[in-house]
Amino acid sequence: MRRLTHLVLVAGVALPLIVIGGDAFGQVPPHTPGTVCFTPQFWCWASPPGPPGFACACQTSGGPIPGQLG
Repeated sequence: MRRLTHLVLVAGVALPLIVIGGDAFGQVPPHTPGTVCFTPQFWCWASPPGPPGFACACQTSGGPIPGQLG
């Protein structure tokens, strides 16, 4: 019973975070198409910009993360 209570508690906290996390791309500021690079986890300003849909990468401390211009 204690394990079930723990599972329900974890799910009750995790589920809203997952649902809210999906709105992260809604925080992208207005931009010219092709100037933002979208990765599965986040976005960054494209350097260099290019045509929407082309491959790009966001630089992180762990190395580049591939994405798509949008």
